[in-house]
Amino acid sequence: MLAIAAAVVFFIAFILNATKTSTEVIFGTTSLTLVGLTLVALHLAGVGAGWQARGRGRRR
Repeated sequence: MLAIAAAVVFFIAFILNATKTSTEVIFGTTSLTLVGLTLVALHLAGVGAGWQARGRGRRR
């Protein structure tokens, strides 16, 4: 899920950069790129991976 959010943020940053749209500092292309990289790093670290409780797997 975080990887999808990162892809959306990267796409928004790309569109803002490609159209040379002037935005506020918070929504600049550099800050959006850093947010996207943070989301990718969290995804790769396993955050939001859907933790399961132990012992709920196969029952005998």
